[in-house]
Amino acid sequence: MSQHLSSDHDEFMNVEESFGNDRMRRKILALAVVIGASAIVNAQPSQAAVGTLPEYDDTNVVLQGVTVRVADKSQQEAMIKFMTDAFEAKILRKRIRGPVEETWMGFGPEQLSIPSDFEIPVSSFAMYGGHASIHLVCDERTTAPFYRVGDSAPGTNIAYLQLGLPQYRVSQMVKNGGNVLDAYGYVNVVSPAGLPIRSIVGISPDPIMFVALNCPNVAEAQAFYQKLGFFEQEYPYARPNKGQGQFEPMQPAKSVYMAPSKSSMGILLLPYKKKRVDPNPVVSSLDLVYTPAEGAEDMEIGTLVDPVGVPIKFQSAKDFSAEEQATR
Repeated sequence: MSQHLSSDHDEFMNVEESFGNDRMRRKILALAVVIGASAIVNAQPSQAAVGTLPEYDDTNVVLQGVTVRVADKSQQEAMIKFMTDAFEAKILRKRIRGPVEETWMGFGPEQLSIPSDFEIPVSSFAMYGGHASIHLVCDERTTAPFYRVGDSAPGTNIAYLQLGLPQYRVSQMVKNGGNVLDAYGYVNVVSPAGLPIRSIVGISPDPIMFVALNCPNVAEAQAFYQKLGFFEQEYPYARPNKGQGQFEPMQPAKSVYMAPSKSSMGILLLPYKKKRVDPNPVVSSLDLVYTPAEGAEDMEIGTLVDPVGVPIKFQSAKDFSAEEQATR
């Protein structure tokens, strides 16, 4: 750990000595925050575990899901109907705090333990723990829409959220405000909230597979996520022919797939030809759950922003488990 931090510190100092403009100072500050987050998140191997799921015993951080902002109650209801009718997603939990209403949607329990009613080999994997979620946030104080139904996806940094499902219904996507871009073998659609989604007909341990990000500099994004406990992993497919057919594309050329664990939701870093990307305002954050390193249990990590402008939020496994149980 100390050697890792020392290397990061040297990189920090070398950059600081070489550049003095405002843009580089902002990059240096961001790097310092990432290094601090790395020290809190990255536990020693003996501590490396998020919850008690055996699939996560080799990691102390997981990508739990994505938070999406909706402009008002009507857009919230449209998004809920879109996810339930087109993809058979379920409402996992809800919470109302003052003017803010939150809804978590997904395809199975989020808890970081094996549910008490799960039985091998009787229960389906949809009843197992560790599923990711789409977290919808509706704030009544919002005065301007982040996205207007029927438009193209706002921003360019979020390429798509990939789902792998036994079936989906294009007619229900259209009926509930989705903007279907193409549907030849698999479907690309902009949801009523402005989140672009790609859905594959197939089987995945968790239908919420990964978020694809457009990256002008893939290596820079890869280095950022490595500091947060992500590693390059084998690209996940939802179909057994692994991209050898019209129903699921192969891994894009020169892309990098990263995840904290082979069993968790991941990110796909896609090469992007333009020099810059614009943030998608509906994506409030990618949500990470972590077990703090020893001695850092009481330290909090602020929201980070990755190299393509996606906010990253952190929540300790202890706090996440308490919140998940209380809001089911």
